[in-house]
Amino acid sequence: MPNSPLPRFSCRQIFAFSLLLLLAQLARAQAPHTVQLQDLTWTELRAQIAAGKTTVIIPIGGTEQSGPYVALGKHNARAAWLSQQIAQQLGNALVAPVVAYVPEGGYAPPTAHMRFPGTITIPDSTFEQMLVSVANSFAVHGFRDIVFLGDHGGYQNDLKRVVAELNKAWAQTRVRAFVPPAYYESSSTGFAQILRQHGFHDDEIGTHAGMADTSLQLAVAPQMVRLDVLRHAVKPGAVDGVYGGDPRRSSAQLGKLGTDAIVSRTVAAIHEETVGH
Repeated sequence: MPNSPLPRFSCRQIFAFSLLLLLAQLARAQAPHTVQLQDLTWTELRAQIAAGKTTVIIPIGGTEQSGPYVALGKHNARAAWLSQQIAQQLGNALVAPVVAYVPEGGYAPPTAHMRFPGTITIPDSTFEQMLVSVANSFAVHGFRDIVFLGDHGGYQNDLKRVVAELNKAWAQTRVRAFVPPAYYESSSTGFAQILRQHGFHDDEIGTHAGMADTSLQLAVAPQMVRLDVLRHAVKPGAVDGVYGGDPRRSSAQLGKLGTDAIVSRTVAAIHEETVGH
């Protein structure tokens, strides 16, 4: 029996088949598995919001001195890392880029952390206006729950004012803003209490760049801590930018106790705020 001739395809048929194959591959392609808004395209973001990711976390850090042994971007790295863990546990949240410029004192003359090189400050009014604009941007795009997570104590009252202003403006809409107290409380007084329960005292725990602060950083971004130098240093003090503590016995293991508490308590607080919303 003679061989059957191979079917012949026109250029148009080959092009149509190739196009169908390409479309099938694109349909199978998925958005990157990320909670970072800045890693998505606008169409991927639109699809995720439509699918139920209507909570956006705005991490707020700050660029300031944290003693001789912790890098200036401490708050930015910490806010980014913690926000990612929180968003992943929530399941319906995305994380905005970190706000790195915050009020840090005056510059004429230099006050507060501005007395140390590398600290960057902006006025409270500018900071608050920026956050209001950021939140309104997210409201336009379809987010319903706008969550501010501030890693630094100096602007907590600014966040409360921003939330009050936004919620007043949004009173007739489904959009809400809030700043869960559990986040900052867990990283400050809450973590200090955990360290006391493990036998440490306040003169070691500190309030800025001491054991608590440095241990949290070791758990989140150890490359930002000059640990080898710190281990052999004399006890630093206020003149060095370390307030009320001693970071020399800081460790990632201690820091993990704090990060675990911050994440779990903040997730619970956000769940409570957003239930039924």
